[in-house]
Amino acid sequence: MPTTTALQMIRILIADDHAMFVDGIESILTGEEDLDVVGRCYDGPSVLKFLEKEEADILLLDVNLPGMNGIEVCKAVLEKNKNTKVIAISMFNEESYVTEILNNGASGYILKNTGREELIKAIKQVTEGHSYFSKDVTQTIMKGLMNSRRSSGIKKNLNIPKISRREKEVLELIVKEFTTQEIANQLFISLKTVESHRSNLLSKLNARNSAGLVRIAMEHKLVDPN
Repeated sequence: MPTTTALQMIRILIADDHAMFVDGIESILTGEEDLDVVGRCYDGPSVLKFLEKEEADILLLDVNLPGMNGIEVCKAVLEKNKNTKVIAISMFNEESYVTEILNNGASGYILKNTGREELIKAIKQVTEGHSYFSKDVTQTIMKGLMNSRRSSGIKKNLNIPKISRREKEVLELIVKEFTTQEIANQLFISLKTVESHRSNLLSKLNARNSAGLVRIAMEHKLVDPN
């Protein structure tokens, strides 16, 4: 008899102080057979308590939580839970929020008006080790970097090691939110080679994840995002 492979479930923790919003996200995700909502929290401290006892692959984290804000929660979670990836969810598309939570290790930032398909895409893309930002959020990041350069002058790429032509090609596709498989197809290389280049980039640019690579690439103009 043919054997069947068990479906790899993505465990999701939702943290938001509005019960109706949490209900809405959970109802969306419940319809996906490979997504499993393992918990819901309504304030910052309860997120940390939950993750002390249970595991989650993805934390959908509201930036504004009572008791402990999302930025503080993100930092605390990632210091102790190396396998958990954080996607910030907010109604605010402001540079300060986006920059601060990314600097604390979040892998993505999406807005609360995000639709079902984009939410699921963000979860799966971040699970695969990539970053994900809503389009409006990407524009906010770019505008912030441009304004920063205007006020302080164009930053010199000090302490940025030289990256190879192939690494630059991989980095450009990471910035454009290509998946590992899509990068492999685009460059006609193996998945293993893509992961090797990505690992080298993380090491050279001193980044923790793909979101960090995107931020550094934009900040130091290592790639053309267009």
